[in-house]
Amino acid sequence: MNLLKTLAAISSMTMLSRITGLLRESLFARAFGASAYTDAFIVAFRLPNLLRRLFAEGAFSQAFVPILSEYKTQNGHDATKSLVDHAATVLLWSTVLVATAGIIASPVLLLWLGGSLSEKPDALEAGIWMTRLMFPYIACMSFVALSGGVLNTWSQFKIPAFTPVLLNLSSIFGALVLVNYLAQPIYAMAIAVCVGGLLQVGIQIPALMKIGMLPRIGLNPFGALHDPGVRRILKKMGPAVFAVSAAQISLLINTSIATRLAIGSVSALQYADRLMEFPTAMLGVALGTILLPSLSKANAAKDDAEYSALLNWGLRLTFLLALPAAVGMAALAEPLIATLFHYGKFNSAAIHASALPLMAYSAGLVGIILVKTLAPAFYARQDIRTPVRIAMLVLVATQLMNLVLVPQLAVAGLALSIGLGACLNALLLYSGLRRRQIFVPQAGWGGFFARLAVAVCAMGALAWYAQGLFNWAEMRAHPFMRAGALLLIVSASAAVYFAVLFALGFRFADFRRRAR
Repeated sequence: MNLLKTLAAISSMTMLSRITGLLRESLFARAFGASAYTDAFIVAFRLPNLLRRLFAEGAFSQAFVPILSEYKTQNGHDATKSLVDHAATVLLWSTVLVATAGIIASPVLLLWLGGSLSEKPDALEAGIWMTRLMFPYIACMSFVALSGGVLNTWSQFKIPAFTPVLLNLSSIFGALVLVNYLAQPIYAMAIAVCVGGLLQVGIQIPALMKIGMLPRIGLNPFGALHDPGVRRILKKMGPAVFAVSAAQISLLINTSIATRLAIGSVSALQYADRLMEFPTAMLGVALGTILLPSLSKANAAKDDAEYSALLNWGLRLTFLLALPAAVGMAALAEPLIATLFHYGKFNSAAIHASALPLMAYSAGLVGIILVKTLAPAFYARQDIRTPVRIAMLVLVATQLMNLVLVPQLAVAGLALSIGLGACLNALLLYSGLRRRQIFVPQAGWGGFFARLAVAVCAMGALAWYAQGLFNWAEMRAHPFMRAGALLLIVSASAAVYFAVLFALGFRFADFRRRAR
């Protein structure tokens, strides 16, 4: 398997997912605006979505993939298929039970999370209906998480990477078409979520059948619990839930702090975060997706040289692409915000307010992506406790930094604390790998960083100088001209960066790698 080619394929699918996601949100805003009913939908969807992040995509995948890779490498097809069947049975029946409880408890949950919705009885009733409709979505996404782990272990990355696009397309259809046929228009979005979940399940089935791993769901989940592999997965899931929870807790705390700052601070942080998702997902998530099954296979085969070589490749590629992305986002923060969001009620003051946290975020972009590269090195060895302990420590450190930075930098201080916390996380993960001699870096890192610094400085200087030639706020009346100017600067900066790297001896072939 050509890892660089696979990374490019996953990144392109992720980019498609992010673009359709932005289009989905834009159409949602156009169709429904801001009202009690939109709040009801957001709160209703937040419940199953949070459970999906905590259990299905986060904790389960981190625990499941390394054990599945071990079975595939050491135990043969029949034992591996049995593990998939039993894991799917336990996962599906567990999420059905949780969804049933959520449907029953929907009125209480909405009153607890909905806040002011209780003052709007019609909106509250709509929220309860949508919550009940969307709770089964977690069962769909649990199956998708399991199938994604299976397909990635078989080096089938494209289907799992494309799957989120289906939810976005379903939501786009709901906002454009279905909304016109319902007495309560907001219900169109809840229905779209359910349809999107079923579509995401449906696209997995042919791919799983092709590799002979379509799970058979048993009627007795208690019998499936007797499988030793399933018990190991559940045991590993416990610490992983805490790791994922730490990130969600930090997000909730930071949102709460932002609400106490100047009006618009929450929105400014959200816009900056939205832009940060592009490089984080396209590089960080894609690298983690590729590395986890590959590292798990190397660990199961006790191939320490391949293990270190894979991680060395991932780290070099992270610095090669994340460092210029961070410098570029810092230098072009205002042009990016203005070109993407400076329309309608988003005024010139909002450009500056949103650009500051984006610049602060960019200081930690490399750390954020490094975490997604380094953490799989522990998960692949079925060590989830170490990343959990580090995540808890970083959670505390981030909030301590907030105490110092927020009074000085306001909302930008929140973003900077998150970025610095990610850098601390990456440093601790790397130190743990080196201290235990899990990872042995290959030679040549000093020269690599020296040449990279020259190229990044040349690119950053060009981007900063070129963006100063335009008044991005005044170009609001000419959106295509503004977008063209930004595209020209980004293209020229990228060309300079790679030209300098080429002149200093970097070659594309140096980063090609095939997994054994």
